[in-house]
Parts: sequence; C-alpha cells; structure tokens
Amino acid sequence: MRVIEFEHVSKVYNGTEVIKDISFSVEQGEIFGLLGPNGAGKTTLIRMLLDIIRPDSGEIRVFGASLGPGAKDRIGYLPEERGLYRKTKLVDMLVYLAQLKNVPKKQAHANAESLLHSFGLYEHRGKKVEELSKGMQQKIQFLSSIIHDPDLIVLDEPFSGLDPVNTRTIKDMILEHRNAGKTIILSTHMMEKAQTLCDRILMVDRGSRVLYGTVEGIRKERGKNSLLVEFTGSSSGSSSGSIAGGGLSALREIPGIRKIVERKQEHEQEHGIFVEIFPEADTNTQFLLEELVRKVEVLRFEHALPSLNDIFIETVEGDSGEVADKAADTDVDKAAEKAAEKAGTDTEGESREGVPNE
Repeated sequence: MRVIEFEHVSKVYNGTEVIKDISFSVEQGEIFGLLGPNGAGKTTLIRMLLDIIRPDSGEIRVFGASLGPGAKDRIGYLPEERGLYRKTKLVDMLVYLAQLKNVPKKQAHANAESLLHSFGLYEHRGKKVEELSKGMQQKIQFLSSIIHDPDLIVLDEPFSGLDPVNTRTIKDMILEHRNAGKTIILSTHMMEKAQTLCDRILMVDRGSRVLYGTVEGIRKERGKNSLLVEFTGSSSGSSSGSIAGGGLSALREIPGIRKIVERKQEHEQEHGIFVEIFPEADTNTQFLLEELVRKVEVLRFEHALPSLNDIFIETVEGDSGEVADKAADTDVDKAAEKAAEKAGTDTEGESREGVPNE
C-alpha cells in the first residue's frame, strides 16, 4: 500500500521553479530517505506533504487521498528546527501534544508514561523542559513526534546534536516503529545512517530528482567494475603457488585481471591481505573466483559497492551548476518558511494557543 504519492509536483517562488516536476511514492512499513544538500528543497517537499504550503502543480496523496484533518492526526513530525515548551512540565507537555492530535487525555497520559519509561526519562516526568539536559531535550523532541502513535512519522535530522548512546536509542526506536508497520520519512545529512536504515531513498538537488530507488540498487548501479577480495598470504613473497609466501604474486598470474590495488583492512582483527581487483571488461566473475580459490585461501569475495556518502558527493558535485543557481536554490526552504509564517502556522501547522503553564 502506498502511504505517500507525489505526482509531477512543482513549486514556484518569485518566478523561479524551485521544485521541478518531482514524482515519488512511499510504501507502508518502509523507512524512506529524503536526501540532498542544504537548500535542495527537502524541507519544501516535507512542508507540501504536511499541507503547510501548497504545490503550484501536480498532486499529493497521503493515505490514498488529499490530506484532511483526520489524516493529519495520523502523522507525527519532528522538524529540523526544534521547539519545546520550556517552562512546561515534561509529562504535561507530552499529554498536551497528544491531545492536539485528538488522543483522549487518559490515553495520552498512558502513552506519555510508557514512552518516558522506554527512554529512561520517567523519573524526570515532573521537571520542566528547561531543567533537562540538551540530550534529554532532544529525546523529548523525538517523543513528541510519536506520542499519538502515528502511522506516518516524518523525521527531519533526528540525530542532530545527539551523542552516540542517544543516537543508538533513537535508531533503535525508528527500527522498532518500522517493524511495527509504521511508515517513516527520514531526512538526514548522515549518509551512513541513511545507508543502514533506509529501504529506499529519494535524492534531490536544486529542486530536481537525481536519484530514486532502493539503497542497494543504487549502490549496485553506481558501483565500479571491481571486486573486493580478502585472502591469507603475504604480499612480500615471490613463490606463485604458496599461500604463505606469494599471495599477490599468485593473483597477478590470473588472466583477465587489469589491475590489483592493495587496500587497508577495515577492522584490526582481520589478518588476511585485502585487495581490490579490476577485471578486464570481458572477464567472467565466476572464472575469477575459481582461479582465486585455486591460488589462495579466499576469506572474502564481493563486488565493490560505493557508500551512499560517496554517491551523494559524486552526484552533488557532478551535478553542480553555476554559483547563481546554487544561491537561488539555497533560498528554497527559507522561502517556504516565510510562506508558512505568513499563513500563521508553526512547524507542524498547529495552533499554539492554550499551551499549558506557558
């Protein structure tokens, strides 16, 4: 089931098309990465998804229809620009935010206590937000996006400012919600997190779609024609058939190999020789593996895939335009913020009237 559908969506500010005919969909129960450099239009896409601003053309469907009040209650949103009611007691704030999403007060209180327990914050439930450490406030900000048990969770830079322990806590919670069938939009600059967490991604640059698909599919598509091989042996020996004395020399005798580059080990506990092999264009991979097994003791054999971080850098740098174009696109999300402010909404489009203890 498709939870989100964008069809040929465009947005224009001051005569400049800043979102350019973008189409994509997000399936139920997946973690979908929304990636791109600063000013690429990610926040504008999120704001259009949340109906904070409207597209100039195209169609957006959430839960199979245009976003109405009932559907909005099924969405949780963690904005990049954080905002908490600092003088409000922790549990009161969470209950209030849940009630904004039409959760009954009794259920909201139960949700708040359960989440505070799971995050190790229950003992602080009576404290004001301003009395908490920065790390605790970051976790509370995340809790505020899931307090109403939403079906769709939109997270804009959820790991920003977190230490490794709290980063792992948030990561585990994201995976827990995905495993429970929730759909998650993850916008982040941390490519290693996107690579390990996301099922599929959309990468945008200057308002255009530049990459779209599964993480593994994109990595394979962008991969070099090379192989990573780890084997036992010594790079200093000269005996072509000896595992202990001439592993690299043995590999160089295999026909169909254009180049061999010795690489550093990824982990200190690995003791074999680690190389990247560049075959000739017409060399069969299965033939190479059979020859390697005959020559050395193979510990690892796999296609070399670029990291999502490498792909991100290559795509953005390769698609870089004139400085003026970059400057224009840097204003895309700022213009969206101004449009939202003009409409009298905050980052979630919710009224701030009636905030407890403020």
